[in-house]
Amino acid sequence: MQSILLVEDDAKLAGLLSSYLNRNGFQVYVVDDFRHVLDEFLKIGADLVLMDVNLPQFDGYYWCRQIRTHSICPILFISARDNGMDQVMALEHGADDYITKPFQYEVVLAKVRSQLRRAYGTYAAAQQEVKVRNGPLVLYPERFVLEHQNLTVELTQKESVLVEALMSKVGRVVGRERLLELMWEDQHFIDDNTLNVYITRVRRKLKDLGVEDLLETVRGAGYRLLDLGTAAQEGL
Repeated sequence: MQSILLVEDDAKLAGLLSSYLNRNGFQVYVVDDFRHVLDEFLKIGADLVLMDVNLPQFDGYYWCRQIRTHSICPILFISARDNGMDQVMALEHGADDYITKPFQYEVVLAKVRSQLRRAYGTYAAAQQEVKVRNGPLVLYPERFVLEHQNLTVELTQKESVLVEALMSKVGRVVGRERLLELMWEDQHFIDDNTLNVYITRVRRKLKDLGVEDLLETVRGAGYRLLDLGTAAQEGL
């Protein structure tokens, strides 16, 4: 029986939703201590997480990021916030889907089953985690984590796409237009400075990992991530 961790501070809704999912063949664990959501997740080893955005102590975005450092299991947000930016933030922080309240239980059930099929079903990809390497620098794009030796930093979804694009062409220039295309489907509505902001954020996180100056700007062309072996010889 597949397990679901339900993180919802509305006790009545949590009870109704968990009962419905239990009747449909799932083992549902309802969090009642919102200070230790990650601990509950690790203890249970849930196959999927259903989580509200507005929670006591820390919001759902925070807990989504924490879970993503340990697992690539499906995470679905359920929230009364119906603003498009809230849905964008959820996906940026590692969620797989976003369901707005009020909702039909049948819709939640269908989305839960769909995500579980994708993650663990017959047609799911092999469960070996994807890694992108540049020497000792490793990106885990499924959970938005960048690692160098014993240090790790968390990335947003857009930062992860940016780093993956650069790491897949180490030593070669990746054009600004290509990066914009990968990060945003409709780049015509993106301010040119937005990419600069993300480049700055990635540089800061590389510095936190001890690989400062690894990302080069190639004027008039784009950006290049140095091969870490070459970079080491250059004093990085």
